[in-house]
Amino acid sequence: MSSFHHKTTVIKPRRHAMKFKLLVLAAGIVLSSMQAGAAEPIKVGAVLSTTGAASFLGDPEYKTLKMYVESINAEGGLLGRPLELVSYDDGSDANKANTLTRRLLYDDKVDVIIGGTSTGATMSMDPLIERAQVPFISLGGAVVIIDPVKKWMFKTSHTDRMVAERIFDDMKKRGISKIGLLSETSGLGQSGKKESEIAAPKYGIQIVANETYNPKDTDMSPQLTKIRNTAGVQSVLIFGMGQGPAVATRNYKQLGIQLPLYQTHGVCSEEYIRLSGPAAEGVRLPCAAILVADKLPDSDPQKPVVMGYAKAYAAKWHSEVSAFGGGAYDALMIYKAAVEKTKTTDKAKVRDAIEHTHGLVGTAGIFNMTPEDHLGLSLTSLRLLQIHDGDWTLVN
Repeated sequence: MSSFHHKTTVIKPRRHAMKFKLLVLAAGIVLSSMQAGAAEPIKVGAVLSTTGAASFLGDPEYKTLKMYVESINAEGGLLGRPLELVSYDDGSDANKANTLTRRLLYDDKVDVIIGGTSTGATMSMDPLIERAQVPFISLGGAVVIIDPVKKWMFKTSHTDRMVAERIFDDMKKRGISKIGLLSETSGLGQSGKKESEIAAPKYGIQIVANETYNPKDTDMSPQLTKIRNTAGVQSVLIFGMGQGPAVATRNYKQLGIQLPLYQTHGVCSEEYIRLSGPAAEGVRLPCAAILVADKLPDSDPQKPVVMGYAKAYAAKWHSEVSAFGGGAYDALMIYKAAVEKTKTTDKAKVRDAIEHTHGLVGTAGIFNMTPEDHLGLSLTSLRLLQIHDGDWTLVN
């Protein structure tokens, strides 16, 4: 009997202890679920080309978003809520970008979408996003993204129209009046070709040779030979993105063409110099200030922003910055500023706030958006660069 009583005296406190533990556990679950409800994540959706032909644009875009989502969360989040990055890789395929956008909108139920990397991806995504009425900040380059204005779509990179005008202005100053144009058959290339044809006459420039190439072409020598053999050609402009322009640059050198060569914002990355090798020497192109952050005068209002981004990116990823990653930074900061201003993630209110972004200093320039302008960058925010000894230099 004594052994029985001994056992019961031990069991009773255990039962009480177990009940107490269960109560504490239950209370903890309720409390944590309340906290989780109060701090529901703000979902930042992204469709980016982290693999495929446009990967050297999409990879730094993804890394930038990941880095700054982590950074914002480490500082307490946005409106006291954590950010959650929901990002998909479209493999540089515009049709896949459309499918992944559906997933972001209807499965993941994101609060904002950043991407696509390319104009083609962006334009395939937009009808879905306009219908769903979700703020959309594109990283694509063509002017068609924002002209005509679409209610829910904004962008952070300079347009091909701006780029063409910046290049033709420089050509005019150098006494160039007849050029050859080689453009990619992609979204950016097609739009860039059209914008170049429209802008050239304004600067007294005639396009006397007009050739195209496919983004997957591995040799553009035939097109470049035709351009070289056209009477009167004084300079060549290549309008494309990704690896194609680097292939063309190498072919240009192999063919011994001595004319000034211009590229566009579609190659504003160290990867272009790496892929082109010594053939890139002397190439001129307009880019965002991010590529020459350390060369900007201290009086430049962009310097602290681009230097801060460049240092953070290099420290985190041990690789060089690009204008493409910079565009993703700008997109996230524009969204962040709009949420902070409205103190809500209500999509319509945030959209209205993005549309009135004013004086926001980004890596691409100072953004001043309006209902008529969903980019808000001036032509002067494009810096004219020249590649010298494998590095970017500012052309004064």
